[in-house]
Amino acid sequence: MMLELIVNYISYAMLLLGSFLSLTFGLGLLRFPDFYSRMHAAGVADTLCAGLIIFGLMLQAGLTLISVKLFLILLFIWFTSPTSSFTLASTAYRCGYGTNDKGEQA
Repeated sequence: MMLELIVNYISYAMLLLGSFLSLTFGLGLLRFPDFYSRMHAAGVADTLCAGLIIFGLMLQAGLTLISVKLFLILLFIWFTSPTSSFTLASTAYRCGYGTNDKGEQA
């Protein structure tokens, strides 16, 4: 009974922290000056917030098939989110988005 209560509190804390950070990062993205800093912040925030929320949900589910599926979703997000952020930023840089004629960032 006591262990279940502790796991619930940890789970709720992770869910609330992930949700709060998601909202904070979302509002903070509006304040960044250029595309590349926004891309970096979005990639980091997406991975961190999804990790906290999914891990909190895994604690709520316990050792079931649902927690295995959530873990697989978490692995997928951890691999694809940084890769897609890098690819998008790299393509934008190669196309000259956000740079001046000398190749420096505008």
